[in-house]
Amino acid sequence: MGLRSRIHAQEEPGPGAGPGDNNRLVAVYRGKLLEEIDLAEMSALSTADRRDRLERVLGHILSREGPVLSTQQRSLLIRRVVDEALGLGILEPLLEDASITEIMVNGPDQIFVERSGRVEQLPLRFASEDQLMQTIERIVSTVNRRVDESNPMVDARLPTGERVNVIIPPLSLSGPALTIRRFPRAYTLAELVDFGTLDQHLVLLLAGLVRAKLNIIVSGGTGSGKTTLLNALSGLIPDGERIVTVEDAAELQLQQSHVLSLESRPPNIEGKGEVTIRDLVRNSLRMRPDRVIVGEVRGGETLDMLQAMSTGHDGSLATVHANSAEDALLRLQTLASMSEIKVPFEALRDQINSAVDVVVQLVRHPDGTRRLTEIAVLASHGRESFRIATIAEFTAEPLTPGGTVHGRFRHYPIPRAVADRLYLAGEQIPQAFGVHLDDSQLSTREAQ
Repeated sequence: MGLRSRIHAQEEPGPGAGPGDNNRLVAVYRGKLLEEIDLAEMSALSTADRRDRLERVLGHILSREGPVLSTQQRSLLIRRVVDEALGLGILEPLLEDASITEIMVNGPDQIFVERSGRVEQLPLRFASEDQLMQTIERIVSTVNRRVDESNPMVDARLPTGERVNVIIPPLSLSGPALTIRRFPRAYTLAELVDFGTLDQHLVLLLAGLVRAKLNIIVSGGTGSGKTTLLNALSGLIPDGERIVTVEDAAELQLQQSHVLSLESRPPNIEGKGEVTIRDLVRNSLRMRPDRVIVGEVRGGETLDMLQAMSTGHDGSLATVHANSAEDALLRLQTLASMSEIKVPFEALRDQINSAVDVVVQLVRHPDGTRRLTEIAVLASHGRESFRIATIAEFTAEPLTPGGTVHGRFRHYPIPRAVADRLYLAGEQIPQAFGVHLDDSQLSTREAQ
């Protein structure tokens, strides 16, 4: 049975049942199940064996004293009871659905999911706020965290890779809020071409830029596909190079043989033991990396990352939250200024101009599609204001209400300085681009 059918069936009461009877049945038989099993014995079993044992025990209980149910209703009741006892209750089937990329719970009565870039509300609800809080506590306890009035916000990553954010009253006026972001599958650039994220000419260009060890910043808004593209780009790094990845929540899935993955750590229950992204970036520079990949810069670690890019770690990659290529450079400047080392803005411009070579901008369109909308080369030098030259962009056609975004990718000549680096690295310039013979004639725009 498909997920939509299972959700619909879960909402349908059994014969003669009134509203809420399903939830009462689940609560009753969950209690009976817990009375009949040996918790010590269950803890020694694997997750799969534990679920199998619970389903068999509950089946015997229902045969002995259960209500008259159809085969389908009986299967659904067993599943829901075991999910409540062992897993995350009504969220379990959502986590099993590979098409769902995000689960958003806004209090006990509203559950939304993102599927194929679009958000939809599901006909599901928790029985009560207490049941939702029990689910939240079960989630955070798996990563040795707690959530209560003294600690009402939690960021965590599940052992299976999903990122979790929790915020509860009094900070949340809508009741406990839970957001689960699925661990993204690693896509290749060829697959992203199939999705319409970029075209084959851009693949050839990006591959050359990565192999020629230009420093690349991937920019975009929330959910625009930054991590997905970063992962695809990192797959182009030649095998044998020593790569150190630094992430807040480990999502990158590099296939090279010489990769060291570092993940930040939040403070423990006593508020101690925190290891920040900045701590890890600083430490990564002592590990003799050929390249450093930072999942997202969002604070003072930006200065350390820029210093790494401009002091021998060419070919490094990072992402930043920004709405345009110009905005990405200004945001890097602002984030770098958040370091405890007070550096004048003019000096930070010098650092960025010498460290960053290329900005790749991503956008999530109104129809849910994610697309590369610009590749820009940094054309400014020293302490002068940021100037960028666009070498590729996506031009969208007017969007009809509820329609799909269409358009075309445009390709422009590559600045001579970048072309020379590609030639020296043995990389070919894709025919769709060409080369500017004189960079002084570049058409650039300034970041405001």
